[in-house]
Amino acid sequence: MIDVLIVGGGIGGLALAQGLRKHGLDAAVYERDRCRDDRVDRYRLAINPAGSRSLRACLPDRQWQAFTDTAGRPGGGFGFLGTDLRTLVLVEDALMHPDDPDPAERAYPVDRQTLRGVLLDGLDDAVHYDRTFERYELAADGRPTAHFADGTSVSCDVLVGADGINSRVRAQYLPTATQRDTGAVGVGLKLPLNDDTRAWLPARLADGMNLVLTGAPYFLFTSVFERQQPVGDDYLLCAFVGRNELFPSRPERLDGAQLKAYVAGLITGWHPALRRLIDECPPGEVSAFPFQASDRPVPWAPSRVTVLGDAVHGMPPAGGNGANTALRDSALLTRQLSLAGTGHLPLLDAIGEYETEMREYGFQAVDLALRTLHQGMMSNPLNVGLTRRWFSLCDIVPPLRRMTFGASWAKVSAPRAWERAAAR
Repeated sequence: MIDVLIVGGGIGGLALAQGLRKHGLDAAVYERDRCRDDRVDRYRLAINPAGSRSLRACLPDRQWQAFTDTAGRPGGGFGFLGTDLRTLVLVEDALMHPDDPDPAERAYPVDRQTLRGVLLDGLDDAVHYDRTFERYELAADGRPTAHFADGTSVSCDVLVGADGINSRVRAQYLPTATQRDTGAVGVGLKLPLNDDTRAWLPARLADGMNLVLTGAPYFLFTSVFERQQPVGDDYLLCAFVGRNELFPSRPERLDGAQLKAYVAGLITGWHPALRRLIDECPPGEVSAFPFQASDRPVPWAPSRVTVLGDAVHGMPPAGGNGANTALRDSALLTRQLSLAGTGHLPLLDAIGEYETEMREYGFQAVDLALRTLHQGMMSNPLNVGLTRRWFSLCDIVPPLRRMTFGASWAKVSAPRAWERAAAR
């Protein structure tokens, strides 16, 4: 029996714990939050087929059903808009993610907090709160012992760092792996969707996902989360993303009202509905976060310590692939450790194969996120003008739209060889 200690109770760490326990392995999660409800991170995630496939692989049937039951209402497509709210091109859902009879091959809008609740279900005895990881030591036989800030320590067969882009596990395990400032800041805002806000919100903003292109070094992304069964907590998620120099230093220290004022000062010439959208977001639902990205590390020799998700391939949220890539890590690492647990692979070979594959698709996702971010902040007048004209042409010529956008969503979520093998 292999026992696995997971540092970090985010989406990737919890999915891994579910997957390992589903396959009969012992998994425990150590989380620095003081309690289950300490983290309030209610915002929309776009789970693509790679994420859905991974959740299906990791979750027991009951939790998988709960995931599909609590996912948001699909549809709406992806609109590229001007600051006057004119639609340049609308990419339909069927083009982004063609319909598939298999629910594990579909895309789902989800509420992050709701998804985390699904992942926590059944793990009450496995998640240990108020345990801040500090360091680990390796015994002579390679087994890790994790040390925590409260003076306790726990030994295990495998230690997994799922503790985010500022991972302490990675800092010790891969001290030469670095992160960089992307030069961009995101301001997240949330507008409740109710009868009052729907009365003035333009129809396109109240549906699907949208990117407002500006021709300036900033852009606005919006996405709707509507539950399949109305419970009164639908919302419109907004992310205003701009270059660092548009904000004061340490923008994450500003309160919601201050951040809204900075954004409002940059969009004075936009459509009145967009300005009202920013104005009516409650200040308590506004926060800033500098975007970081992990540098591609030099391959390393495997050990009984490994990492997943943002701890190794952190990326800006442009493109929405961070959570999906972490879930893919969890499914792959579950597969590899299960093979080791049944004697089909030596443990270090299993971990090494995971790390080799994870580096490939993980940093492909990082590269894609950075390209998407920089394209959104494009401010060269010639490039912006050409892009707008091309998008407008794509809107009226479906073959051009398929050629331009058809592969962009599908490529990153297409099944890898090991995923295809698992499906057979």
